[in-house]
Amino acid sequence: MEKKQKTSWDLWVEEAVSKLESIKLFTPLRPMRVPTLKQQQENQDDEEAPPKFDDDQYETFPGIQPWDRLSIQVSIPDAFYQRLLQGEEVYSKKELEDTEVSQQRFKNLILFAGNDFLGLSRHPAVAKATAKAALEHGTGPRGSPLICGYTDYHIALETSLAELKNKEACLLCSSGFAANMAVMVSIGALAHVLCDWRRPRKEENIAVFSDALNHASIVDGLKLAERHGGVEFFVYKHSNTAHLDALLTNCKNKRKVVVTDSLFSMDGDVAPMLELVKLRKKHGFLFVLDDAHGTFVWGKNGGGLAEEFNCENDVDICIGTLSKAAGSLGGFITCSKIWKQFFQSRGRTFIFSTIAPIPLTAASYASVVVARKEAWRRIEIRKRIQEFQALTGQPVTSQILSVVVGSTEKTFKATRVLLEAGIFVVPIAPPAVAQNAARLRITLTAAHTTEDIKELVRILSDFVDFQVPSSRDGSSNLHARL
Repeated sequence: MEKKQKTSWDLWVEEAVSKLESIKLFTPLRPMRVPTLKQQQENQDDEEAPPKFDDDQYETFPGIQPWDRLSIQVSIPDAFYQRLLQGEEVYSKKELEDTEVSQQRFKNLILFAGNDFLGLSRHPAVAKATAKAALEHGTGPRGSPLICGYTDYHIALETSLAELKNKEACLLCSSGFAANMAVMVSIGALAHVLCDWRRPRKEENIAVFSDALNHASIVDGLKLAERHGGVEFFVYKHSNTAHLDALLTNCKNKRKVVVTDSLFSMDGDVAPMLELVKLRKKHGFLFVLDDAHGTFVWGKNGGGLAEEFNCENDVDICIGTLSKAAGSLGGFITCSKIWKQFFQSRGRTFIFSTIAPIPLTAASYASVVVARKEAWRRIEIRKRIQEFQALTGQPVTSQILSVVVGSTEKTFKATRVLLEAGIFVVPIAPPAVAQNAARLRITLTAAHTTEDIKELVRILSDFVDFQVPSSRDGSSNLHARL
């Protein structure tokens, strides 16, 4: 990894960590090894038998396999299916009490709504790694990482994620939500530490600039940080770098942070990465990226949107999740070593949360390996994106599609017709969106096929006026392509 020159932010956080250490508030991680039953029975020295993390032990495959399809297939009770067709999304309490699910008929559906973008949740290598770890270690450890929950498995996963994101270090969290909360609250705490724990004056606050459509975990983290003092946050218009530039220029605070989603989860659009990099060079802010929906999907190696745009070194802190394309559970923060030390000392959602159990951590590590080796999965997603765009004429920038239908009634009718065809999508209606802007949120995965896309578009074309490119004779080529 390229050695970076220290910035003002590096010096500030180094000063803060030194202050924490001087008054014994720095909290180091405590690596521990959990022995297996076999080691106990054979009276083996635990130091001689660490778990092996050889990437070659994970079996990978050259293309889509039968189990991949299972990642987008679900079965729901027929009674619930009928209620969905009628536009009723939940059971009543009485029905939950009276219904024996085991005696019901089930309806099979293809998911176009999940976030298992690579289809790794059903991969044999991931399943085997999970089962092996569970058999050897059970479901422990049952403690926070600062007490007794930091094992070889967690260290290996952190190392692999840091390498994936081209960062010095990584800190695991219980979820992506917790990771974002830890970063935002820690940034606020930094101002307090640098001011020797007195409440910072207005000009001493850290100014944080947040995209208007950032994830709720960022918004909630900033609100909490602002309430505790140390942070003053500003919201800039969605992906509007001109507005952000003006806010940064007019801000008199010395310490500035810009935080944005890389790929916005509802509309599927991508942040203006290269423009943000230019602004970083101009204003010297700390660049924080929430790459929850980009990690493993984008970039040659699955490093996410920063790798896709070749600006990894310009992103100071990159946050991600293991609950989407990795097909597992948990969150992480990748950053410099000194920032990691600060987060593990001040990030309350990290400090006071139990770390992921070993089997889940083993599953996540296997997913990182498989995602890197089976690059064809990212290629398949791009193919599905290109197919949808070719069939509809609708610009598509990511694996998340926001298909505007119009009225709420028409949108729910489209949902019902899709259900009847065995396709599950999620309708989004007012007040979540503007009047007459109801839409369908659709996600594409590596497990979907060309035939899946054709069937999806065939049905949608009855509800959406797609601007399909015309054939040479002037007629629409949609049905010809289908």
